[in-house]
Amino acid sequence: MVPTVGNIVPRYQVGCTKADTSKRYLEGWHKKQSSTDDVRKSKSGYFTAFGVDLSPDNMAVAIVYFVQGVLGLARLAVSFYLKDDLHLDPAETAVISGFSSLPWLIKPIYGFISDSIPLYGYRRRSYLILSGFLGTLSWSLMATVVNSKYGAGFSILLGSLSVAFSDVVVDSMVVERARGESQSTSGSLQSLCWGSSAFGGIVSAYFSGSLVDAYGVRFVFGITAFLPLMTSAVAVLVNEHRLTPGEHAMSVSGSGFIESSIQHIKQLWTSVKQPNIFLPTLFIFLWQATPHSESAMFFFITNKLGFTPGFLGRVKLVTSIASLLGVGIYNYFLKAVHLRKIFLVTTIIGSALGMTQVLLVTGLNRQFGVSDEWFSIGDSLIITVLGQAA
Repeated sequence: MVPTVGNIVPRYQVGCTKADTSKRYLEGWHKKQSSTDDVRKSKSGYFTAFGVDLSPDNMAVAIVYFVQGVLGLARLAVSFYLKDDLHLDPAETAVISGFSSLPWLIKPIYGFISDSIPLYGYRRRSYLILSGFLGTLSWSLMATVVNSKYGAGFSILLGSLSVAFSDVVVDSMVVERARGESQSTSGSLQSLCWGSSAFGGIVSAYFSGSLVDAYGVRFVFGITAFLPLMTSAVAVLVNEHRLTPGEHAMSVSGSGFIESSIQHIKQLWTSVKQPNIFLPTLFIFLWQATPHSESAMFFFITNKLGFTPGFLGRVKLVTSIASLLGVGIYNYFLKAVHLRKIFLVTTIIGSALGMTQVLLVTGLNRQFGVSDEWFSIGDSLIITVLGQAA
C-alpha cells in the first residue's frame, strides 16, 4: 500500500426526494433505478448516475467530491517537496501531515458558522465560493513563495481548511436529502459521492507522478491552484433561497447567533450521546489515534526501494480505479446488506491485509518471486477495493 501525505477522504450519503406513493412501490422503484451505474434519463427528466437524479443540487455535490478527488494531483508533489526540496525527515513530514488534518477536527464549528452567519444572504453558495478561493490561495502560495517547512505547513493547512469547509457545506445538503430515506436510497447517493471522488482521482492519478518527473513540484502546485475554482463555480447550481434583509439581520445578530449555536450544540450532543452514535465514534477515534507508518513508508519505498514519482503515479492510478471498483461493488451488491455484516467482514479481512506491508519491508515478497513493484500495485489495489466498500 503506497502512502500519501494528508490523504483526506470524505464519505457521506445523500437521498432523493420522496414521491407521493406507497412505501412498497417507492422502495421497488429506487431499487430498480439504482441497479445500474449507467448514466441515463429518469422520469423526472434528469440524467441519472448510480440511480441518482443528476439535479443541479446533486451535480453540485458530485462536483465538489470530484474536486476533492482531483486535488490528489498535488499529493505526490507535496510528499516529494517535503522530502527532497525541504529535506525533512519522516518525523517532521508526519508532523506536517498531522497538522494539516486539524481543520477536520472542528468541522461542527463550520456548520454553526454557515448556518448562523449567512454571507450576502446565502448559507451554502457563499461559503462554497469562499472555500474555492481559499484553496486556490493555498496552492498558489505553494507554487510561488513557500520555501520553508513553516510556510509549507501553513499553506497545506489552508488547503485542508478549504476542503473541510466545502465538505461541511455539501454534507449539509447531503443530510437534508438523506433524512428519512431508506438505506438503499442513501447508499445510491453515497455511491454517487464516492464515485465522483474516485473519478477525480483517476483523472489526476497518472499525471500526479509524471508531471513531477517532467516539470517539478512547483509546476504541479501551480496547476492544482486552478482546481478549487471549480468548487466556487458550482455554487450557482445550489438551489438556495436568498435571505431577506430582515432574515439576514436576525441571523447575524449577536443574540440570534448565540441562540442558534446553543441549539445546534444541544442537537449535536443529543445525537452523539446515543449508543449507536457514541460507540462507533469512540471506535473511530481510537482507530485514528493509533500510530501509522505513512510517512516512514514513503521514505522507505523512495529511498530503499527506489520508487520514482512516475511509478508512484501509476500506482495511484491503479488505486483510483480500484476505488471506483469498490464503489461499484457496494452499489451493486452491498447497499442493501445490513451494515453490521459489512463492517464485520471488512474489518476482519482488512486487519489481515493490513499486515502485508511487513512482507514488503522484509523483502519476503521477492522470495516468493513477486517484485516490489508488482507487490505494491496488487497490495494497494486489494486494500483500496475493500476499504472503499467499507
